[in-house]
Amino acid sequence: MTPQLKIVARLFALFTLLGLSGCNLVVMSPSGDIARQQANLIIVATVLMLIIIVPVIFLTLFFAWRYRGSNTNAPYDPEWHHSTRLEVIIWSAPLAIIIALGAVTWMSTHKLDPYRPLDRIDAQRAVSAEVKPITVEVVALDWKWLFFYPEYGIATVNEMAAPVDVPINFKITASSVMNSFYVPALAGMIYAMPGMETKLHAVINRAGEYEGLSSNYSGDGFSHMRFKFHGVDQAGFDQWVARVKQIGTALNRDAYLKLEKPSAKEPVRYYANVEDGLYRAVLNMCAIPGKMCMDEMMHVDMMGGGGTESQENRARLEHDNRHALGERLGATVPASGEPSRMPEPRQSVDQPQSTNHDMHNMQDMPGGNTAPDGNQGGPAPAQLNSNAPAQPATQP
Repeated sequence: MTPQLKIVARLFALFTLLGLSGCNLVVMSPSGDIARQQANLIIVATVLMLIIIVPVIFLTLFFAWRYRGSNTNAPYDPEWHHSTRLEVIIWSAPLAIIIALGAVTWMSTHKLDPYRPLDRIDAQRAVSAEVKPITVEVVALDWKWLFFYPEYGIATVNEMAAPVDVPINFKITASSVMNSFYVPALAGMIYAMPGMETKLHAVINRAGEYEGLSSNYSGDGFSHMRFKFHGVDQAGFDQWVARVKQIGTALNRDAYLKLEKPSAKEPVRYYANVEDGLYRAVLNMCAIPGKMCMDEMMHVDMMGGGGTESQENRARLEHDNRHALGERLGATVPASGEPSRMPEPRQSVDQPQSTNHDMHNMQDMPGGNTAPDGNQGGPAPAQLNSNAPAQPATQP
């Protein structure tokens, strides 16, 4: 960006801030480098378009005033029909803006590709070989967020943390319906889809507490599908991990299936250890015992199918977001007069559950691995632990 364009962009941003001083401007004043580059792209694109829009608005008002009926001094030429100079100005200026806008957008689209690993921490610092990124596996549930930290063996619900100036590699999926993962201060939104994995690379540059949310409507509890993102220094992050391990409970298949049931206003929860291969099972839609995983299904198809001897696999390939095994799917009340077949009444979105953990009150919590009964799950079936986790199939 040239110095002149930077000055114009900053002036425009200043006037915009003055006009929107009462609004939440986190998108235009973010704390992560990726979100900052996206905000700069919005400013540059807006300024480029205003180069055409402002003169057009001004000339529209000027000509209306200059050639008004009461102005007898204005020249009057009813035979005028063409001006080469005017045609050149009218067409060349917008064409130049379109070319510039297209070039900026094309370069930024590739540079800000969410699948592209970070090459810088911020505008002044590149990613060094000594900096090790952290991996966070995200699952969009109904209607809450589940975060796995595979390098630390922990998981959390509706809260995540990351050290400042350390790249974050997100792997994102969903349990049932499509959702969208979005932390405005960190980076742009990215879809979460069942049976598929999307990626996002980002970094937080300033410590603080930020809001994360779902930006894709997903049903009854959508408006409460929010979480807290904590940007902390490395010492603070290590302390956060230690507290999760001290306070949290175990997350196995059984505990996950209880957590997966639709609920709104879910409290923050911590899990000190996670069953091996659980994220892979969620991604491949086989968290329920007896379900065939999608990567296994794709392997069977790649090998030419299982033939008639694989007829028993049919039941293992059935998937639906309510896991109604052995039940006839179809309409319930009032369409058919049949009662609902949900295993238990869904919690109302207006009835929050009791809070389990919170980042602000962790210091007051006693040690020990205690948790509400809702977090306790029996041991996972042995056959689910006997198979080594396979690499999940990643969809672009």
